[in-house]
Amino acid sequence: MTRNDTERHAKPPRAPIWRPLAASQPAMSPAWWAWVATRDSLTARLIDAGAERSFRVRLLAQRLGQPSLDEAKALGQPHGRLAWLREVALCLDERPWVVARSVAPLAQLRGQRLERLGERSLGNWLFRQPDLERSPIEVTTASAPFHPLDGPWGRRSVFRHGRFAVLVQEFFLDQMADDLALPSR
Repeated sequence: MTRNDTERHAKPPRAPIWRPLAASQPAMSPAWWAWVATRDSLTARLIDAGAERSFRVRLLAQRLGQPSLDEAKALGQPHGRLAWLREVALCLDERPWVVARSVAPLAQLRGQRLERLGERSLGNWLFRQPDLERSPIEVTTASAPFHPLDGPWGRRSVFRHGRFAVLVQEFFLDQMADDLALPSR
């Protein structure tokens, strides 16, 4: 089989298995619980933890596309509908600590110009919205299916602002654990 045949027949990455946050607490160290369970801005927490390190949002991909089946389900959307998809790495001193994927159904964008974010934080915009609602956090031990770097934990939740909704999935990377001397799990 040639490389192109292998790529064409390769199975897509498996969707992470998501569990309620509370169900993961027994397996999670207190240090990781402080990161994964927080409901405030992850961007702000990363900047604080990075101390003197420079923070940057590195845009990995942004496009219109179909969310995965589990992403559509999390948003309460029929599978196959188009959405705005954005993948970023949250970096300190150019080292990725977190990779994130945001999924916003096109029908609910309602004039939001998210494609203009570029390398700015979605979280900074979200947490400025006065009527922001956040669904319960779900957790996985799977690595990000859209990025090659591994990590111990991923989390996701749906943010709603009026009729606008966006699923935000954040995967903490081993590099963050190493830099902050966090336990493996």
